[in-house]
Amino acid sequence: MYHLWLQQTGGVGGMSGNSRLCVAVHVLTWMALDRRDPAAVATSQRIAVSVNTNPVVIRRCLGQLREAGLVQSRRGAGAGWSLAREPESITLLDVYLAVGDDEPLFALHHSPPSQSCPVGFGIQPALRQVFGRLDEAVRRELATTTIADMLLDVLARQP
Repeated sequence: MYHLWLQQTGGVGGMSGNSRLCVAVHVLTWMALDRRDPAAVATSQRIAVSVNTNPVVIRRCLGQLREAGLVQSRRGAGAGWSLAREPESITLLDVYLAVGDDEPLFALHHSPPSQSCPVGFGIQPALRQVFGRLDEAVRRELATTTIADMLLDVLARQP
């Protein structure tokens, strides 16, 4: 369901909330793999190569993940980033909450519909109910998958 959800709600243009989630999961999964090599240093430049984006995008993402307590930075010799928690304890819901802008997954009309029309009058309250249930379902699904699960899934797909 998660992969289908990402495909169906993928962002258009810049870094939408949904693409931020995708990038953040990629970053954390990469860091979970990278921690297997004690000599490796996770830098925004190295991570950006895997994500195929600009290191500035990765630094912004890492800042959000740090604020949420999911990653930590080291300064000085061997400066870089590391997971602040075990990958088994970081759920995709944690990541979603860390990088989300409290944007709803689905938006209502940009301008209010006609209140004199029976459909226009009732459509937004009806949709709010449906969208609320969808949001809860997505959150429940994200809570069932960890970064460790993502790493196992990614590694299982290697040729």
